[in-house]
Amino acid sequence: MSTKRIYIVLICCLFPFLLGAQQLLSLEQCREMALANNKESAIAQQTQEKAGYDVKAYRANFLPMFSANGTYLFSSSKFKKDITFPAELSFIPDIPIELGLNNTFIAGVSAEQPLYMGGKIRAAYRMSTIGKEMSESNRELTRTEVIMQTDEAYWTCIKVRELHLSALKYKEVVEELLRNVENARAVGLKQRNDVLKVQVKLNEAELQLRRAENAIRLARMNLCHTIGLPLNSPVIVSESFPEPTSINSEPTADISLRPEFELLSKQIDLKQQEIKLTRSDFLPSVGVRGSYNYYDGLKFNGDKLLEKGGFSALISVSIPLFEWGKGYNKVKAARVEENIAKLRKMDAEEKMSLEVAQAMNALDEAYLETALTAHSLEQAEENMKVSKNMYESGMETLADHLEAQTVWQKAKTELINAQASLQICKTSYRKAAGKL
Repeated sequence: MSTKRIYIVLICCLFPFLLGAQQLLSLEQCREMALANNKESAIAQQTQEKAGYDVKAYRANFLPMFSANGTYLFSSSKFKKDITFPAELSFIPDIPIELGLNNTFIAGVSAEQPLYMGGKIRAAYRMSTIGKEMSESNRELTRTEVIMQTDEAYWTCIKVRELHLSALKYKEVVEELLRNVENARAVGLKQRNDVLKVQVKLNEAELQLRRAENAIRLARMNLCHTIGLPLNSPVIVSESFPEPTSINSEPTADISLRPEFELLSKQIDLKQQEIKLTRSDFLPSVGVRGSYNYYDGLKFNGDKLLEKGGFSALISVSIPLFEWGKGYNKVKAARVEENIAKLRKMDAEEKMSLEVAQAMNALDEAYLETALTAHSLEQAEENMKVSKNMYESGMETLADHLEAQTVWQKAKTELINAQASLQICKTSYRKAAGKL
């Protein structure tokens, strides 16, 4: 068997495995992979998890806190002193005193329970729950942004794939025309400049084909980056441009469903709780503490003075009286921050409504552009067929026939661009409408 035949057999045997190594991906699969591998999504998930732990930590402030403590003292020094009496009491002998601190220790357990802190504990706990809700909204916002990026990358891959097929088709058409013109020139029916005109068009077609091949490579790398695969992974997009429906089939917009809207609403709630937290610093606070301690080791003249335990209870009350308007001004400042948050929400609502209107206009134009370019392509195809028949029958010049081919290729390119733009506009509108 010759070497050439061996190569052919090997290629035929390996082709199914090479094809199988390529990963066929749908749009939904790409979305799932992007959400699973995107770093911003991972950060949003970790932030949400952290917020959950914060809520549990602040909830613990409602419960009593228990602690244990112990103190041990080792000292070789002793306190010694003789108590003497005045001369009139000389009949009383001196009394020696020796106080030893060696091996003295104190151990105990205690419990503390705040009874009233001016609403500080409840406000802090409510702020932590709002923070958790905001982290959930932020994760949803990240999800929509990742889906938007993924859809753009996916439909771009399909667009450049279709452009590549269009460039191949155009090149085949020009090559066929070149063969016909060269054959006609060989028998003296065409001039050399006619051949050169077609060759110029063929050069343009080859350049377009090379650009399309490079665009495919870059679009595939961008998609791999978006979904978290190595840049040179052999992925293939499995879908094609769907048949356009109607703009009336799109969902109705509701900006209140957008995560940005939810974040702004929660920001106002957070500022309201900050007012309560600030006010609590200037309200009375009441707390209780109970403990049991055991004392041992203090010696007086060689005998242990302390060797027992005991309970104790403490009630603490703190009432701020006068701080030169500090609390009043802090609360007023917190209220101003709340008003700022409300104004920002109002401004953002207007911007989101404007964004919905812009997205709807872009989608409407994309539907119209797709319909018009599809109709233009049908006309260009019919024109090219008529032009070919007229050219072959000698009723049309070569330049006009080349122009008809160029018009067809341009119409095909515009349709592909319009179809890709329509799919991206759909995702963009649904994101703006709160329905993604």
